[in-house]
Amino acid sequence: MTAAELAQALKNADGGVILSCHVQPNASRTAVAGMYGTELKITLKAPPVDGRANKELCRFFADTFGLSSTSAQVVAGQTSRKKKVFLRGVTAERVRKEFAQ
Repeated sequence: MTAAELAQALKNADGGVILSCHVQPNASRTAVAGMYGTELKITLKAPPVDGRANKELCRFFADTFGLSSTSAQVVAGQTSRKKKVFLRGVTAERVRKEFAQ
């Protein structure tokens, strides 16, 4: 995915960024799988039961960006495949550098 494609999924917010994601639970591993329309597609190893997929998504972003576990949180779409994740202390430029090819 290009930086321009990824920019469509990013929105600056007070103190961080909001990232629009499309998640696929019950995958063989947790990883970025490219773009899904204007959203970043993330495959999650966790099942979509009892919030485990949301926790795995937040853990993935926290580990990727070296954040505390509370600095990545799902702010919309708790029960949907389409989610908005707030990353506190992360800039849009840092997200583009990490995920764009």
